[in-house]
Amino acid sequence: MKKYSILLAFLIGMYFSPTVFAQDEQAIQQVIATLFEGMKAKDLSKIEPAFLPAAQMQTVNAAPAGATVGTNTVQDFFNRIATTPVETILDEQILDYQIKIDGQMASAWTPYRFYVNGAFSHCGVNSFQLVKTSDGWKITYIIDTRRKEGCD
Repeated sequence: MKKYSILLAFLIGMYFSPTVFAQDEQAIQQVIATLFEGMKAKDLSKIEPAFLPAAQMQTVNAAPAGATVGTNTVQDFFNRIATTPVETILDEQILDYQIKIDGQMASAWTPYRFYVNGAFSHCGVNSFQLVKTSDGWKITYIIDTRRKEGCD
């Protein structure tokens, strides 16, 4: 009887595990999509809930002599969005989501193209680190690349 109980528990776990993973993947994708919807609308009520309070943001600045890394706090990002003129439209278009999850930690790799007022500005990749909290998935760290060439 014990052997059947173990087998049943295993089968139930196998059935529900992909479903939970798919739900988490969808929730992570939604957090990121809502962040960029909020950025485009300059709506901090959509942006702020996506992040943990101490989240960090970095950008890889490529240069012939070697890359450097610029660092901002998430509060700096909020301030920049809040002070962007109303007529300026920032539109980051995510091209793909590659999400890896291990328990309550996730990583999302998202190639993107960025437009300002409908004109192409740059492209690159965002690398998000997220943590699943009691309030859902939250971004704890973002690092991105930015370039104007090789964007096709």
